[in-house]
Amino acid sequence: MTPPEARLWGCLKGGALGFKFRRQHSIGTYILDFYCAASRLAVEVDGARHGTPEQMAYDQRRTAWLEARGIAILRYPALSIRDNLDGVLAGIRAAASER
Repeated sequence: MTPPEARLWGCLKGGALGFKFRRQHSIGTYILDFYCAASRLAVEVDGARHGTPEQMAYDQRRTAWLEARGIAILRYPALSIRDNLDGVLAGIRAAASER
């Protein structure tokens, strides 16, 4: 895991937000950073490489495939984990609660 992923995992593991998340969860040919099966919610931490045109196209295809299977995707830039962890956690908790 990258440092931002490790930091977020420290806040998600053990049901700390009231929802059980798995890390590095496989669905089809994809590996999700974090996944809550009860909410069918994936959380992805995006580093700088996600800003390239090729990676953005790949991410769009991946998101469409997952959403077609009823899985919602939350994407957070790695810098958000560093600079606004409380806001990220609030967003994850709200999304998981709504689903």
